[in-house]
Amino acid sequence: MKKQAENKPMRYIKICIWIMIFGLAVSGLTAFPLQTELGWLVSHDSYYPEGMNRWLHTIHLAISNTNQSYPYLSYGTDWLAFAHLMLALLFIGTLKDPVKNVWVIEFGMIACLLVIPLAFIAGSIRHIPVFWRIFDCSFGVIGIIPLIICYKKIQLLKYTRA
Repeated sequence: MKKQAENKPMRYIKICIWIMIFGLAVSGLTAFPLQTELGWLVSHDSYYPEGMNRWLHTIHLAISNTNQSYPYLSYGTDWLAFAHLMLALLFIGTLKDPVKNVWVIEFGMIACLLVIPLAFIAGSIRHIPVFWRIFDCSFGVIGIIPLIICYKKIQLLKYTRA
């Protein structure tokens, strides 16, 4: 009977963790080909509002020019991509034993919350438009949802095991 009570929370926990692993992996993998991705986005510029359109064209031009003259600067985004992939791997331990590794979920929730001040502080310093800072914040806001669900289910699981 005890094992049956654990199955439902574990199913939710695993779904939430796989959502995080997938999201982090996709974020990491898409950070490698930035110039190519931006080229594709600007080739479809009729779909965006004017302000976003100008921003995407400006960023594409900046990355293209920088990569042509200083390709080693993109090494920084390669490390960003790598960090996302490593963070995705971090969550695998939680799949194995969520109660023991609840700290990973707590770490993820803290990281999601800290996205917001980083986007607004660094974004302001770097002259990033407000609409793009809000877009960046959305990753933390969306990411924290499965983590909160997971955290609550882990707490339930912890009391079920006791």
